[in-house]
Amino acid sequence: MVPMSDRVQLRPWQREAFDKFAASEQKDFLAVATPGAGKTTFALACARWALSNERRRLIIVAPTTHLKTQWALAAHRMGLHVDHNWSPADGVAKDVHGIVTTYQQVSTADTAKKVRGLANDAFVVLDEVHHAGDERAWGDGVRTAFEHANRRLCLSGTPFRSDTASIPFVRYEETGVGGEAQPDFTYGYADALRDGGVVRPVYFPRFDGLMEWSAPDGSVLSANFHDELDRTGASHRLRAALSLQGDWLPAVVDQAHERLLQIRKSHPDAGGLAIAMDQDHARDIARLIRHRYKVEAEVVVSDDPDASKKIAAFASSTRPWLVAVRMVSEGVDIPRLRVGVYASTVVTELFFRQAVGRFVRWTKGMASQKAYVFLPDDPRLRTHAFQIAEARRHVLKPPTERDDEFTPEQLEAEATRELDLMPEQLSLFSVIGSVATGMSVHAFTEAGLTLFDDEPDIPEPEAAEVDELAIELPEVPTDAGYMLTGSKSIAERKEELRIANMELAKKLVDQTGWGHAKVQAELNRLSGIVSVGSATNDQLERRLRYGESWLRRR
Repeated sequence: MVPMSDRVQLRPWQREAFDKFAASEQKDFLAVATPGAGKTTFALACARWALSNERRRLIIVAPTTHLKTQWALAAHRMGLHVDHNWSPADGVAKDVHGIVTTYQQVSTADTAKKVRGLANDAFVVLDEVHHAGDERAWGDGVRTAFEHANRRLCLSGTPFRSDTASIPFVRYEETGVGGEAQPDFTYGYADALRDGGVVRPVYFPRFDGLMEWSAPDGSVLSANFHDELDRTGASHRLRAALSLQGDWLPAVVDQAHERLLQIRKSHPDAGGLAIAMDQDHARDIARLIRHRYKVEAEVVVSDDPDASKKIAAFASSTRPWLVAVRMVSEGVDIPRLRVGVYASTVVTELFFRQAVGRFVRWTKGMASQKAYVFLPDDPRLRTHAFQIAEARRHVLKPPTERDDEFTPEQLEAEATRELDLMPEQLSLFSVIGSVATGMSVHAFTEAGLTLFDDEPDIPEPEAAEVDELAIELPEVPTDAGYMLTGSKSIAERKEELRIANMELAKKLVDQTGWGHAKVQAELNRLSGIVSVGSATNDQLERRLRYGESWLRRR
């Protein structure tokens, strides 16, 4: 089957980055672009170009399981088929262009070796590549797995870390403060705001307050967010403000919900996201929302096996509130989020930027798209908010400044340790009360940073949609000759067929009395396949037919 030409629409920055990537002769290319700008579309255009020039396997590495599904759907829209349910025990089916995996999957030595074979001479996309420095095993796995790839396209919206772990396949150059990451292309939040129609302007209503608490040593303390406190005191103050035992957080949620109701008059499905301290805190905030406003609030926590499905369901619904702990991070695409409440005790710049990135995604066809992230006026969060439009780079400290006794994991823990009290300390810490006072607001718009003493009421000019540029890219058939057809991707249909084959095998086990492995082996023999995991959709459909015929004969 001869590949046909297809037009792919790119924003100006995507086209500029694509041209630079296509002209580069380097094996590695690092593109840094602000959340919401369209890194996925850019990366898949590069993949289409690379695979059409020379037939290669495509491998995408994402930070989370939920994002594997998003990548598979996005790839389908771009004329590429990737299997998001690939398992290390399986090969790669011939009716897909490749696979999507996660950094965690690749971190085990056995899986890294398996992927290494698949990635030999492949085109690899490393999404949010800074995660390859999260843990030493993750970085080691990524290096092992993709060392011999033909090309590696690294993406990041937050290209820095709070530790000194180097990020695999990122080029560093020596500066006065140590090694500094060198992106090959950068498109920041300020750039996107100036272009218009790419990201939303974000307003940061910040609330001071008076917080009172009993410290672990039995002393009773009180402070507002402008009082000078040591690290422990600042931790206690923030926890007191965010606790629902006081009035600070309910008052702030009231303001956020009122703002959401106003937005929903012109944007009926606009949603809000509250980022909580922990799972109990998340459930308490959801309960508050239900009782006060008589609306449902979806809760997403990390140990819920249906978390990804809940996020996807919320994204396509009109429900007003989602409450999460650390589940909604970079890459999670919920364009209808317009209001946020930052009720987390994590104060690292990396996490803060990831959280704010959930609210900047532009929705076509809407004139006013201001987003609001309600914050405690904690000095650390205030600083991060003021710097949100600044381009940041990952800097490695010189060896003389690095404590070699600390692992990257320990260094990352050190960045958040100030807010993670020991259990015995936490049991002795108690909130006496808190009240919210003194709201101030600042925002980043096309004109730059603007400060307000109160809620701004400034008419937002209608932003023109970004003119997109079309490029011609040949369609890329899979090894089995498949190209883009139908509304469902090959991977989606493959998932349905695998589930159907699994259910059929269960019925045959019950009917025959054979063991599960024996039934599966017989179905494979009858249909002429090696394994379900590496079978094409045609083979899976044939396996179903043989199995159904076998079942009818019982």
